[in-house]
Amino acid sequence: MPKTLNKKIVRREYTKTDVKELRAHSRAKTPVTKIAKLTNRTVGSLRQKALKLGIPLGHRR
Repeated sequence: MPKTLNKKIVRREYTKTDVKELRAHSRAKTPVTKIAKLTNRTVGSLRQKALKLGIPLGHRR
C-alpha cells in the first residue's frame, strides 16, 4: 500500500480584489465550481465568504 502524502492546509486571506472578483461572479451568476477553479479556493470557502458578505452565489438561486 502506498503512503499518502499529508498536504498542509494553507489558509489565504481574502484581499479586496478577491472580494471584488467574488461580487462580480455573483452578479454574473457564474457556477461556484468554475469560480473555485479560477480562484484556487474550495467551494466551501467561497460559499462561506459569500454568506459572510451577504451575497448570493452560484447559478441556482
